[in-house]
Amino acid sequence: MIRAVLVDDERLALMNLKMMLEELETVAIVATFTDSRKAVSEAAYLNPDVIFLDIDMPELNGLQAAEIIQIHCPRTSIVFVTAYNSYAVDAFELHALDYVLKPVRRERLIKTLSRVEEKMHQEPQENNGSEIMIRCFQCLRFERNGLQLHDIRWRTAKGQELFAYLFHHRNRFISKDTLIDLLWPDFNLKKASNHLYTTIYQVRQCLKQGKTDLRISNLSGGEGYKLETGSKLVDSAEWEKGILSLDPINAGNYGQYQYWFGFYSGDYLADYDYLWAESERQRLRSIWLHHAMEMAEFYIGCGKIPEAVTVYQRIVQLQPYFEQGHLGLMKVYERIGERSAVEEQYNILTDLLNRELSIELPVNIERWYHNWKQHIH
Repeated sequence: MIRAVLVDDERLALMNLKMMLEELETVAIVATFTDSRKAVSEAAYLNPDVIFLDIDMPELNGLQAAEIIQIHCPRTSIVFVTAYNSYAVDAFELHALDYVLKPVRRERLIKTLSRVEEKMHQEPQENNGSEIMIRCFQCLRFERNGLQLHDIRWRTAKGQELFAYLFHHRNRFISKDTLIDLLWPDFNLKKASNHLYTTIYQVRQCLKQGKTDLRISNLSGGEGYKLETGSKLVDSAEWEKGILSLDPINAGNYGQYQYWFGFYSGDYLADYDYLWAESERQRLRSIWLHHAMEMAEFYIGCGKIPEAVTVYQRIVQLQPYFEQGHLGLMKVYERIGERSAVEEQYNILTDLLNRELSIELPVNIERWYHNWKQHIH
């Protein structure tokens, strides 16, 4: 069964294509979108076999959307569906699998789906492990061609932390003494060394079982180790490279901002209390918050208040102690007349700071809230 996503800002055209594909009984429609930005933000999660994309769409057209999608869903086929043949050259420069003109005919769709199936059948032979993605936002996990690998199960918490530490310092020498001080500081040297050798062996077996092609090399006569990741993709590195390459947010690129905003699924190794990861965690969080606040301000300036609400809600969800996120959310609630939501958000922040940190609200937030209360009465 071919898993497909359909994207077209014309709802009638979208429904017609959906009905035609479902009649063929070889396609499962996993999602449909009338908003190309939403499709881009969901693509990596849905990981379909094929995306049928209209080209002529507002704000983020199909060619722009496809360029972003191909970066993060390399195995997904792109099929452009459009009423205009003038885009054909641009489409195939993006390595689209096919280009279908509207009105779409059933026999033409059958040919397209045959191409999709042919590509799907070729992929297992062509896969050389290069599409491994190591994800470390929120928790540590592995994916191959967008599908999570479930064969990697750390035998112990020490094994997981050892791998995580080597991964954090990937492609660099880490001394045996550093690992012992980190993981077995209270053991004598002989016992700690035995634990280290055993744990290294177990981690290597886990990586081998998962067919990750990741290597932990012995260096300096066994006095240290190095995790070699080669060309493997790392979500935090890809995210940072992508978001820092963007020009200041504008009407032409905010869809890309939205994609990278959603790509950040949680703080770096957030599920684990590794103190050695805190510096990197804070650094990446600061970059994300900076761009998230830029997005929210851009949406407000464009009058896209629902989008601004969504951004601020995500900010306070991931970073509940970021006070300016709460203030921004209260302000957009005020703009759309949601008085009860303003008060609820104020109470959430007050309770959070008083109960968990035993501190008062910042003066600027307290002042804004009381001024707002005076104006509504």
